[in-house]
Amino acid sequence: MTPSVPTIVIGIIIILGMPILLHIILSSSRTYTIPPTVLLVGPSNSGKTSLQTLFERGSSDTETHTSQVSQSVELNASTDSATKKSFRNHDATDGTYTKFLFVDTPGHGKLRNSAMAKLNSTEKLQAVVFMVDAAALGEPEILAPTAAYLYDVLLFVQKRATTSAKTKAAIPIMIAANKMDLFTALPSTLVKSNLEAELTRIRASKSKGLLDSGVGTDEIGSEEQDSWLGEYGSAKFTFSQLREFDVEVEVVPGNVTGDGPGAEKWWWWIAQRI
Repeated sequence: MTPSVPTIVIGIIIILGMPILLHIILSSSRTYTIPPTVLLVGPSNSGKTSLQTLFERGSSDTETHTSQVSQSVELNASTDSATKKSFRNHDATDGTYTKFLFVDTPGHGKLRNSAMAKLNSTEKLQAVVFMVDAAALGEPEILAPTAAYLYDVLLFVQKRATTSAKTKAAIPIMIAANKMDLFTALPSTLVKSNLEAELTRIRASKSKGLLDSGVGTDEIGSEEQDSWLGEYGSAKFTFSQLREFDVEVEVVPGNVTGDGPGAEKWWWWIAQRI
């Protein structure tokens, strides 16, 4: 049988067109295959890995250790009703649930670049949970490095909201004040005020360091404004200043182990943002 010209043309079109069509289909569906991500950051010993274990398994009894690399787990969250606000129901099959990745990052000072890289590269980043040890935050040697780390995270999110306003939504941040079951834990209001005071000090120190660097006045003005956290020129920093950049910051108390408010409020906060 001699093939006709139309048959040959149609065959060529099918052979050449199918890969292109398949690529278009896969590309268009890619946004649905990548789940939203919630990033868990904070200093070492704040309870990040224990929280991830609790959300994943419903219990934090398993012994954890300081994370050396980022670890992610896939969870399901729902805001259907009050009965589904608990992380203990995340593997249920009834109702409407949203899958998301919960990514724990290393908190050691030498490994924090990994967390900052995750902030910069994570697709569909919906929220950041910054975990702090409320029982140790009254100690200057704990407060200072914790606030320094938080400063870097907040400044990154602020810059992202400023430079990517048209393409990316601002990232909400929850400061999870952990270990509220301990007698030495600061109430969430003091956690908030202590962090704001230390962030104010850090901001002033960075500004003074820039002035003392010998850089030209014009360059200092531009560089200082770019690295200034919150309302430019303000004497005191408050988390509410970040609303100017559409960044919401909340301090929410809780605990992973022991008696206390537990982790339900943290889970509910996450569920509402994915």
